[in-house]
Amino acid sequence: MKSKRIMALALAGILAVTMLGGCGGGDSANGNSDKGSSEGKKLTIVMSQRDEWLSTLDAAAKAAASEMGYSLNSLDSQSDANKQIQFVETARNNGEKAIIVNLVDPNTAKDIVEAAGDMKVVFVNRPPADTSILNENVVYVGSDEMTSGKFQGEWLAEHFKAQGKTEIKYILLNGILGQVSTTNRTKSVLQALKDNGITAVEASAPLACDYDRAKAMNQIGPLLSTGTKFDCIIANNDAMALGAIEALEQQNIDPSTIPIVGIDATADACAAIQSGKLAMSVFQDPKGQGTGAILAAINLIEGKPINEGIDYQLDTANPNIEWVPFEPVTADNVADYLNR
Repeated sequence: MKSKRIMALALAGILAVTMLGGCGGGDSANGNSDKGSSEGKKLTIVMSQRDEWLSTLDAAAKAAASEMGYSLNSLDSQSDANKQIQFVETARNNGEKAIIVNLVDPNTAKDIVEAAGDMKVVFVNRPPADTSILNENVVYVGSDEMTSGKFQGEWLAEHFKAQGKTEIKYILLNGILGQVSTTNRTKSVLQALKDNGITAVEASAPLACDYDRAKAMNQIGPLLSTGTKFDCIIANNDAMALGAIEALEQQNIDPSTIPIVGIDATADACAAIQSGKLAMSVFQDPKGQGTGAILAAINLIEGKPINEGIDYQLDTANPNIEWVPFEPVTADNVADYLNR
């Protein structure tokens, strides 16, 4: 697969630089760096929270930093935007040259940049609400959310047209309202259905489930109890899709009879695709984003293009954005993603 080739190239590049530089590694979930790290080669990543997907991104960032001879201090904002800004200020006061931020709130990006002062800033996975703040010192590494929902919509359109249907009713499970990822995943899946000849109408008002499995299960359960008619369930991520599966099973409804689509291709989601309970997902590469963010930070420090050393493309309209591609995952190719 393309992403495997990308990751192989990235890791090979990291290893080559490490061997040439002769630097020791560094890894710190609590701010403790390895003794082998070069003096001053310190980075901080400030996570919005911890979940399966973000934890994988964080681990990949640690591995990449260590290979490049940097210590990485990983901090958890616990969904507190003010705490995240304080962490950034602390890194600046400690004299660090760059910081990686997984935003709690996309509307606080400008505050993050101000708190960073002279530090280089790499936003990862969650883009600023206003991308005009990006420049040669402030960049974004992530995946284009307008393609994630597009893959969902294209799969659903093909599925229903094969059944002779051009009109469907859907239940939508939204992520965190106001986030760019939630907005664009929703917008792109509905646009893809329309572009592919499917008239899609709401079976109910969208359910805001905050990307949370338990919330999705609890919110969709009452709809099932009232006998709401629907043709498919569209979830902004896999956790909510899996929550929907649990809700269906609690109502003795076979989830394999209703197309449910998610995003992320987590391990649990891939297993659900294999079992037929989840129709499809869209792989969002946490290792690619974590590695890409570290390389972007180091490249900024060294005055290089942010994607130097890794085979990811810059946005055609904004060279301060680096895209890690999404990939559709179905029963036909899920085996390729089980250990990603």
